[in-house]
Amino acid sequence: MREFIRLYLDAYKGLSTPAWMLALVMLINRSGAMVIPFLGVYMTNHLQFSLENTGTVLSCFGIGAVAGSFLGGWLTDQVGHFKVQVCSLILTVPMFFLLPELNTVVKLAVGVFMLSLISETFRPANSVSIAYYSKPDNIIRSFSLNRMAMNLGFSIGPALGGFLAAISYTFLFYGNAVTAFLSAILFFIYFRKLKGYEKKESHAMDENKEEAGRSPYRDVLFMAFSILCCIFTICFFQILSTLPLYYRSAYKMNEADIGLILAFSGVVVFALEMLIVHIAEKRMSSGAAIALGTILCSLAFLSLNLAHGVFILYFSMFLLCLAEILAMPFMATVTLKRSSAQTRGAYMGLNALSVSAAHVFSPFVGTRVAAAFGFETLWWGTGVLLILTALGFWQVMRKMGLNS
Repeated sequence: MREFIRLYLDAYKGLSTPAWMLALVMLINRSGAMVIPFLGVYMTNHLQFSLENTGTVLSCFGIGAVAGSFLGGWLTDQVGHFKVQVCSLILTVPMFFLLPELNTVVKLAVGVFMLSLISETFRPANSVSIAYYSKPDNIIRSFSLNRMAMNLGFSIGPALGGFLAAISYTFLFYGNAVTAFLSAILFFIYFRKLKGYEKKESHAMDENKEEAGRSPYRDVLFMAFSILCCIFTICFFQILSTLPLYYRSAYKMNEADIGLILAFSGVVVFALEMLIVHIAEKRMSSGAAIALGTILCSLAFLSLNLAHGVFILYFSMFLLCLAEILAMPFMATVTLKRSSAQTRGAYMGLNALSVSAAHVFSPFVGTRVAAAFGFETLWWGTGVLLILTALGFWQVMRKMGLNS
């Protein structure tokens, strides 16, 4: 037991103070993440949208996220990660106040598109910021710390959001607006004059780059890697679209019960991510970690068809958490390794774009497959696709030299 505690504490040692502050900003921001997990339920239950129209609106969120990720990567290389993050956080505030006033499919689709366009410019800038403010030998754990904070916030947000939605859905949007504003203020006050590590280390990091200014769109292996990341996240993001709808239709759960399951996922990731990443970083290659995470994601969805009951919902969610812990931090690390200081924003932007594209296809395809063939077919198809994706990751990472 003492050895376990020592190993757990070691996972947090050596992280820079700015890395902890970035995690705190993320925690505050994600603690208000109440809207997106309940947006599908909000449209079907409160606005009486059809399943297909709900999927269309959710896909508009993804389209905006794709555009925002591309824009955020470009802006980060042009004006810097600090300005992009501050502007993104501040400009999302009025959007959250506007959304509850939009009650038709077209109006809400436009509003959701604008919200995601603005909010997703934050993602590549934030990734560059983590690398900039982290000590070079702790970058993987700094990404994990940031994700851990995100997931802790994600456990707080949906749990609170489930209870607020039972009173009024309007409170979900206002809660998101308040936390976005608070995180923007904290980020601005702490980081406005702070210097990072990247300028001191960038030359050394770029010595091994064959083409320091290489575009990620001309990096064939990275493009293949990004496509696989997109497929993985298309499957994984069922957690934000069809999975809550499945809980409601198949298990007749209310918003509070759905919120508790989503909160459970955040707690698991918060409790285990730093420890598992710390161990995996020492004992596994990046390729092995990502492939294993993808297989676990497959098992999470397949398990929904193999057994029934509330227990299996929590077991499936636990597997999804392990998949996320193993795959996503190392995806960011691979992106960082393939980039140079000059192209970091572009590489992080493409990585974020591959994730954001999943916001388009995940709800659009997921809701239509569920409506036409049922949730059981959706889970079988998702599981098989993830197994093929794991094999693809293994091959691409082998060619990158990241399987050993």
